[in-house]
Amino acid sequence: MKKALCMIIALVMVLACVAGCSSTPAQESSSDASNDASSTSSSGDTIKVGLLAPLTGSVAEYGVAVANGVRMYTEEINAAGGINGKQIELIEYDEEGDSAKAVTGYNSLVDQGVTAIIGDVTTAPTVAVVVESQADQMPMITASATASSVTVAEDGTVYENMFRSCFIDPFQGSKMASFASEVLGATTAAVLYNSGSDYSIGCAEAFQEEAASLGIEVLAVESYADGATEFQSQLTNIAAQAPDVLFIPDYYSVIALVAQQANAAGVTATMLGSDGWDSVMDVVTDASLLEGSYYCSGYSTQDTSEAIQTFLASYQEKYNASPNMFAAQGYDAAMILYAALEVAESQGLTAGTEEYMAAVIDAMNATDMDCVTGHVTYDEQNNPEKTAAIIHITGGTSEFWGHY
Repeated sequence: MKKALCMIIALVMVLACVAGCSSTPAQESSSDASNDASSTSSSGDTIKVGLLAPLTGSVAEYGVAVANGVRMYTEEINAAGGINGKQIELIEYDEEGDSAKAVTGYNSLVDQGVTAIIGDVTTAPTVAVVVESQADQMPMITASATASSVTVAEDGTVYENMFRSCFIDPFQGSKMASFASEVLGATTAAVLYNSGSDYSIGCAEAFQEEAASLGIEVLAVESYADGATEFQSQLTNIAAQAPDVLFIPDYYSVIALVAQQANAAGVTATMLGSDGWDSVMDVVTDASLLEGSYYCSGYSTQDTSEAIQTFLASYQEKYNASPNMFAAQGYDAAMILYAALEVAESQGLTAGTEEYMAAVIDAMNATDMDCVTGHVTYDEQNNPEKTAAIIHITGGTSEFWGHY
């Protein structure tokens, strides 16, 4: 009995020792992890910023353009000494235009310790990550996701951490309806939109609402599924109504297909579009199919303003290509974000901490600066307030009609 009792006591002492030894390192590990989390966003003389974009895939033309604009401004800032003496370390993630991969990409960038993110590029992937970014209070700015839902939830709650350098879908729809009435003198219209795209839906609804307020009669509203390549039946119905204008808010690859089929269906309406049309002349098989069309854009290389011409020359020298709207808006997104980072840095805060990110968000709210695509301030829903450029497709090329 005595021997058994001694063995039990010895066992209890060993277990207590093991428990004591394991608890102390666990506490130290937790502390170390916390320190690592706050330091990874600012490693030595760098500040980590994420770039989330489709660099490959069906909408890569947008993603690469945005990325090029961001990269160029980042290089300019770093060459000028960085922010508060620290270099921007840009960490890129290719989400391939896929919403699920965008969420994976967002989490990957967070795990790598970024203190702010530029992205995403198109609407659906951006909306997919916005809730998680809101929960993290991660400062984010998109160069090109135009849906209202990017910055405002269905219940009207504003995602205070999410901003954009582009205008929003309703703005584009309303702008093109107003342009149709006031400039083109249209009294009738038709709408063809993508029922699976928040971007297309938002533009289409705003166009119809503004058209009604201006006395334009909308004779036909037709839709198609996301990913559709055949629009013949919808266009035949529209042609039968003979509207003055046809508003088609979608991306350039779709517009190239619609233009060809609209001609075959006998549509004679002046076609109007949104900023997704940018680059359509690079992919359309016959430029004459879009002759006389107009679309809304954030910028034009033909704008003679000093800011745009300086940007144009620098981009041309770096990439040996002419920058489209998405490149300009990517450049602006980086400009706006980095100015906000400078405010946080000037306060002596540590990158990656809650205080630092809150300071960045506050500074973005207070933005009041000249950018390439215009002077930018933000409204109560974190949308920039600025004018639009109207692009006219004429003579086989896209021409800057003017600001409207």
